[in-house]
Order: sequence, then structure tokens, then C-alpha cells
Amino acid sequence: MAFCANCGSAISDGASFCAKCGKPAGVNQSQAAFAGPAATSTGAAAPSAPGLAPNVAGALAYVLGFITGILFFVLEPYRSNRFVRFHAMQSILFSVACIVFSIAWGILWAILYNISTSLLFLGFPIRMLISLGFFLLWLFVMYQAYNNREYQIPIVGPIAAKQAGL
Repeated sequence: MAFCANCGSAISDGASFCAKCGKPAGVNQSQAAFAGPAATSTGAAAPSAPGLAPNVAGALAYVLGFITGILFFVLEPYRSNRFVRFHAMQSILFSVACIVFSIAWGILWAILYNISTSLLFLGFPIRMLISLGFFLLWLFVMYQAYNNREYQIPIVGPIAAKQAGL
């Protein structure tokens, strides 16, 4: 009799899914040790290292900007992985570039506003379009990291690749 790898309940022979949790039928780890590698129905290899998969860690490195970038860059199971290190460094550099751009934009529009107040109505929509572009780029690089791709953002990507050792 087989057991569900997810919840451990008994699965009848020939069943494709667990009746209790609905997950694809797999073999319990204790059974897999006795039956060998041919007994698993999913064919997926067990993770060799503790922690997140590299694609998930690479995508999560972007979530809180430079904060999660620094965490994934220095934490032990991830700093030895070049893929995660690259995305963590790119997250740090992308966040810093967004902050620097925001400060420079504020200074520029403060100067232009003092010259002419009619430019105020132009500055806000332009700023919103640029912010939308940054947001979409942020989502795109997270998607690329999740799909195991090392997409390099044009300016900061080569710097991140060099720092990550690629």
C-alpha cells in the first residue's frame, strides 16, 4: 500500500491523487528508502541542501529591495549559489539606483518649480510614468529569476554579474 508524500495518508494502488489532500500521489519517504528510487511516482529529486530552491530565493531577493538583497547575499546556504548571489546583488543595485533617481528627480523638480510654477503639472504625470516603469521592471526581474534566468538590467546587471562572480 502506498502513502501520500504530502499528508501521509494511505493511497489505494493505482490512484493518481491523494483522496485526503488532493496532491499527486507519491511515496512516503520511509517507503522510498526501502523501495529505492524507482518507487517514487513524481520522479522529482529530493532537495540536496536545506533552504529555498535557487529560483525562489533569487525571486525573493527582490521583494524588499536592498534589504532582502543583502540577506540573500550574506546568508550561508544562498551565498554559495552564484545564481542567488547575482540576483541578490542586482536587487541591491537596482534598489539603490531607484533611490538615487528619486532623490535626483526631487531635486530637479524643486529647482524647476522655483523657476516656473507651471511645470508642476507636468512633473507629477512624468514621475508616475517613470515609477510605473520601475515597478514593471521590478516585477519582470522577479519573474525572470523565478524562471531560472539571469536577466541583466542594462546598467546595474553587468556590475551585479561581476560582483557575483559570473
